[in-house]
Amino acid sequence: MPVPARRPTVQAVSGTLTTGHGVTDADALLPRVAKAPGWVRDVVPALVAAAIQVGITHLASRGQPEAEPFDAYAILLLLAGPAALLLRRRQPSLCVVLAFVPTALYGLSDYPRGPFVVALAFAFFNAVLRGRRRAAWGTLAVGYVLSVALHPTLQDEASSWGFAAALLAWLLVLGAGAELLRSRLERRAEEAAAQAEQARRRASDERLRIAQELHDVLAHNISLINVQAGVALHLLDERPEQARPALRAIRDASKDALGELRSVLDILRAGEAAPRAPTAGLSDLDALVERTRGTGLTVEVSGADGLDGLPAGVDLAAFRIVQEALTNVVRHSGATRATVRLSRSPGSLVVEVDDNGHGPAGTGVDNGGRGLSGMQERARALGGSLEAGARPGRGFRVHARLPLGPEDQA
Repeated sequence: MPVPARRPTVQAVSGTLTTGHGVTDADALLPRVAKAPGWVRDVVPALVAAAIQVGITHLASRGQPEAEPFDAYAILLLLAGPAALLLRRRQPSLCVVLAFVPTALYGLSDYPRGPFVVALAFAFFNAVLRGRRRAAWGTLAVGYVLSVALHPTLQDEASSWGFAAALLAWLLVLGAGAELLRSRLERRAEEAAAQAEQARRRASDERLRIAQELHDVLAHNISLINVQAGVALHLLDERPEQARPALRAIRDASKDALGELRSVLDILRAGEAAPRAPTAGLSDLDALVERTRGTGLTVEVSGADGLDGLPAGVDLAAFRIVQEALTNVVRHSGATRATVRLSRSPGSLVVEVDDNGHGPAGTGVDNGGRGLSGMQERARALGGSLEAGARPGRGFRVHARLPLGPEDQA
């Protein structure tokens, strides 16, 4: 079984395999066939291997007058190996064994040399890539022993050792090529799985961000609507002429809620159309405070001036934290007064909201809701921190520190 006739064929097969894109089996040999129906994927590789083995070996026989005539038995042996490839997807282990037998018989004969190992190489790669490594390597080991023991052209010990070494080297090249390709495809599959997991994680984070944004947009205004509706119902019975301000506040709060909700949805559809309204920020703080004052809560603000040029993420987070804190004051604390303090120092923005409510009994945590945790998530997402708890004596305090970008730390 002369080695030189085989080596170029195996190198060609190996080179073709490494060009497969995203496939994980021997269909990498013919990438265009990989998406074809099953019977096509079975037949085409067998036909290609048969054409190469029979056609090229027949042409090569014309230059080998010392070899046995290229007769029907030789053609039968060269067709038997490709025929085994019909089983490569369903029975990869049996395929490599059946491809080995006629290949070994041809190699042990004196028939003309040529690329008669194409089917065996394909079957071996197929078995390795489909996880039948023991069968593939076992077939190679048995084939090596039989070839060394039964080859008829060995005349002396030197030629015997030379043939054994050359055949072993060729088989190791074949095996190493298959294992290298298997490792490469496994690595590619792991990378694809990691990318898919990362995409799922990003999608999950995005869903959480959307849920938080919608919560912040709706919770504040709906809380104001709820409070004002209660006031309006009470006044309609006793002083209907004074119900107008409460109804007006309900109208304004619902209008603002719809506007902010539309803005959030526009951002989510940014790939289809540009947002029709700017993202919320501290520039909307005055309107937020006015709506909150409409519930009867006295709100004082300090430090709101000089906050232009904040990073967009910090601007939005600061606004949402104030919004959620005031919403919790209105809904849970029973407070009559709230104070919002903003202070910008080199490298950070501090947001603080105090109230004079009934303290720990009304912790400002929205009774199992996501308000406080949402504020903490916003702060942590920017690398900042948020603390919330009862003030000494009476009331509740939310204190957040949001880091600014490097350009704001000078």
